[in-house]
Amino acid sequence: MTLFDRYLLREWLKILGLLLCATMGLLVMQALYDNFRDLIEVGAGMGEMLAYYAVLMPSYLSVVLPIALLLSLLFVLGKLHRHNEITAIRAAGLNIFSTTRALWGASLVFCGVSLFLNARVVPWSVETSRTMLERFEYRAEEQKGSRGSLGLVTSVAFDNQRAKRMWYINRYSRFAEKAYGVTVSELGRELTRLMAREATYNRAAQQWTFRDGREMWFDPENGELMRSVAFTTKTIPHLNEDPELMLLIDRRPRDLSFFELQRIVDYFTLEDNPKVTRYAVRYYGLLADTFGPLIILAIAIPFAVAGVRVSPVVGVSKSIGLFFGYYLLTTIMTLLGGKGFLDPIWAAFAPNLAMIALATFFFGRMR
Repeated sequence: MTLFDRYLLREWLKILGLLLCATMGLLVMQALYDNFRDLIEVGAGMGEMLAYYAVLMPSYLSVVLPIALLLSLLFVLGKLHRHNEITAIRAAGLNIFSTTRALWGASLVFCGVSLFLNARVVPWSVETSRTMLERFEYRAEEQKGSRGSLGLVTSVAFDNQRAKRMWYINRYSRFAEKAYGVTVSELGRELTRLMAREATYNRAAQQWTFRDGREMWFDPENGELMRSVAFTTKTIPHLNEDPELMLLIDRRPRDLSFFELQRIVDYFTLEDNPKVTRYAVRYYGLLADTFGPLIILAIAIPFAVAGVRVSPVVGVSKSIGLFFGYYLLTTIMTLLGGKGFLDPIWAAFAPNLAMIALATFFFGRMR
């Protein structure tokens, strides 16, 4: 690394660190506004609150990092441009790629950081903070003596088109891990239907045990009931749907972690269940975000180091406008992909490809 490379990296990393601290501080204030009253209502202590926010904060890094990268790059490059340092370096015979090679190398490192955040840190933060909040709610309801409603989810419907089965659960308790009012129907022309007062899932054996229910068989030709048998306890090995997956499929994609989205996408195919499309768009979108640091740098350089007769403010304004245009395009592509108008992979990567094309065009115009 040359002296200029070290100088450029040092100046950039200082501004990046300050921006990360400032934006994370703002997000902490927003999180306090959103959740502090809820934590007080469920009786969380000060230590528990601190632990909750400490676990929650890493989930914001994937949002904060691109903004901090852009603003820090624009500030540092704009400062160099304003002091004619870029002009002096280029007058010495270095082109724009040689001048900013340290930034390109750092952006590659941040691509790896972004992948690590999306694949490991953010999923852990989302899932753990959600579990902590549910545990606080569980404890508060238990202290009130309302055991019947602890972690209760109502009206769970799960269409397993791969196995041609339809599940309907009237109530499911996450903490008791019991389903109440369960109906399981074999689809196509309904062959069998199982109804039970309650059921539990054995995670080790991957099978359901039903209690106080009835199993019915139907004529496949005319759908008439052929036989009905009541039972006290019945374990059916081939009914192996995981209740956690049943609960995930009804949540908003943005509320799920990378691992949870991956599980949904891996379990279903788009041909089997169109409902999974919006989860696939979100999943591939997180993968596409890995290339965000490189795209941000490609957006920042052409405008921040514009000609000496162009005000740096003009270049910065154009770069920020292009950045928000990128996010607007991402939102539109996500909407089209979620509605099934675009393939999820194209919906996720199209904004990145568009920005790469624009960056190539602007770099080609630079002298």
